[in-house]
Amino acid sequence: MSLWELFIIAVGLSMDAFAVSICKGLSVQKVCPRHCLTAGIYFGGFQAIMPLLGYLLGTQFQALITSVDHWIAFILLGLIGVNMIRESRSEEEKLDGCFSCKAMLPLAVATSIDALAVGVTFAFLQVDIVSAVIFIGVVTFIFSAVGIKVGNVFGEKYKSRAELFGGLVLVAMGIKILIQHLMG
Repeated sequence: MSLWELFIIAVGLSMDAFAVSICKGLSVQKVCPRHCLTAGIYFGGFQAIMPLLGYLLGTQFQALITSVDHWIAFILLGLIGVNMIRESRSEEEKLDGCFSCKAMLPLAVATSIDALAVGVTFAFLQVDIVSAVIFIGVVTFIFSAVGIKVGNVFGEKYKSRAELFGGLVLVAMGIKILIQHLMG
């Protein structure tokens, strides 16, 4: 997997965290660097940990399903992407302005579940997992920190667009993987 492809996946995965960060930014009167840093650490950290866990899980079953790995990657990325697209059309959720562990931990886990499934696909794609999880974590950190500020300044109109974009990117990557395998 090229660096460009990994970047596209990282951006797609970070869109849920970006959308939630926008909502968190809406919920505070005045954004301070601590808000941006907290969101970045929670969301970026979990977006890095979950693909690693998925990768470790996927490598356990790699020998059993190597002949259908491209289909698994296509289905997982497609389902995740379609779900993100569907969520982008749902009612706007309201979040409180609390940045405590009790508030942030469930959000970080919820926004990174899709990264777990992507990690499983990485096991079948021979991805350098250490570089990939660092890259995904850093990209998500940046998007989350920026999302806090964007939410505070521009409001809710970008949340659904971010989820829609992320979903479309993941669906496109799933299709690309399938086409590359079928043509190759």
